[in-house]
Amino acid sequence: MVLLRFAPSPTGALHLGGLRTALYNYLYAKKYGGKWILRIEDTDSSRYVPGAVDGIRAALGWTGLEYDYGPGRDGPHSPYYQSERLDLYRTYAHKLLELGHAYRCFCSPDKLASTRERLARTGSNATYDKTCLHLTEEEVVRRVRAGERSIVRFNDDRLPQRDTATDLVFGILRDAHASLPTDPVLLKSDLFPTYHLASIVDDHEMGITHVLRGEEWLPSLPLHLDLYASLSLKPPQFAHLPILLNPDGTKMSKRKGNVSVLDFMHRGWEPEALLNWLALAGWGTQHDPDKKPSPPGDSQAPDSTAVMTLPELVHQFDLSALTHRRNILDPAKLGYLNKHHLMRSWKNDEETARHAHRIRELVKLDFPTSQYATPDYIAKVIRVLQGRITNVFDVPSLAPFFFVDPNYASPEAESMFRSVSSDEYQTTIDFAEQILAEDDISHIATVIHDACKATSLKQKTFMVALRHALSAMKTGPSIPEIIGVLGPERTIARLKNATSTVTSKI
Repeated sequence: MVLLRFAPSPTGALHLGGLRTALYNYLYAKKYGGKWILRIEDTDSSRYVPGAVDGIRAALGWTGLEYDYGPGRDGPHSPYYQSERLDLYRTYAHKLLELGHAYRCFCSPDKLASTRERLARTGSNATYDKTCLHLTEEEVVRRVRAGERSIVRFNDDRLPQRDTATDLVFGILRDAHASLPTDPVLLKSDLFPTYHLASIVDDHEMGITHVLRGEEWLPSLPLHLDLYASLSLKPPQFAHLPILLNPDGTKMSKRKGNVSVLDFMHRGWEPEALLNWLALAGWGTQHDPDKKPSPPGDSQAPDSTAVMTLPELVHQFDLSALTHRRNILDPAKLGYLNKHHLMRSWKNDEETARHAHRIRELVKLDFPTSQYATPDYIAKVIRVLQGRITNVFDVPSLAPFFFVDPNYASPEAESMFRSVSSDEYQTTIDFAEQILAEDDISHIATVIHDACKATSLKQKTFMVALRHALSAMKTGPSIPEIIGVLGPERTIARLKNATSTVTSKI
């Protein structure tokens, strides 16, 4: 069985890049009948943000990415906080020391800084001069017993034999040891591990079969594979996911911009659309040379605006179809996907009712005196607006006239009024009011057509005047749809109000 893990640090809110990593772990696990773990990498206490874990869990819960094991869902791999697994990391650090693949370093932070500066001045790429590597065993024992603080470093002079690094996304990788710091630190002086040691220990102890993580960890892969080989452990398979970029091409991070997942929730976006958007960012052409090409007309990967549910994403997910390039997240695509996910949901009465309850709070906030903030009424509004709604938060601004009287003083309304003569306007209102009072509005489109014909006015003139009176907005649902939602009494009252308001301006 495949077993994956999503291992965020509790250093802030879960951002879009982190959510995409969690999503890909979820998709891979579900596609292959496996499970996935939420593991909290909280070994850096200086960067810990209170409440961050609750925020991460809330974001995953909102999007429907339910992990199998982790905080709040105990399982065979607990504990799921690295700060509760410190003895395990120290045990593995001692194994590396005994095998000669690691050594203790007693250099102070000041000495390490001066050493780096000295090496840099000489043009060396080294970051440490290996002073403590040459300490005798007796000297090390004496200094440890004396209580001197030390760190544990990996000894890159004794690299083990291992296979060439291969990535499920990037393929066979060139040797990148030169990009690593000299003898990387594994265990800090406070006896907390660095990411390098903790991640490989936990992935082994938990039985992780596949590690899907961000591309920023690709330079560290040689070190992680060296650690596995040094300990004679079988490594998991790795897949590094290309980095997501902001629309301006800069790297996305939790410290820049509105990229928090919960921010998207608070701004009214649909979780299905957000996952759809992130999943298809960089889901492009196949790179696996052994995979048979798709038949003509059968695309290898979904289009970047394909509207897909979570089960559909699971079914089609394919790591070999991820692009190698970094991907810009286009907000316009999120808008498109959100609109179409909403349109799918409008077909279901229960979903429409659920959205109506959400929108009710917005309507009450924007129009606190409105009598028309009931879920049943808002559901009617949704049905006539549905093709125009990109985000549920748009409803009050798309059609405020459904909830309060039109604003005839707005520049848009005054522009509409100036496009028809006062006589044409009055004629339109009079005929519309008379016919609406006399006729059955169950066939409202026919009633409106007959009213227009009776006035002998051009259809455009008649419709502009009527739309002005009913909504004071140039765009929106059709006139019959507006009347259908308002109802005959409210429509007639609005026509009378329009007449008195406009007359006062003439």
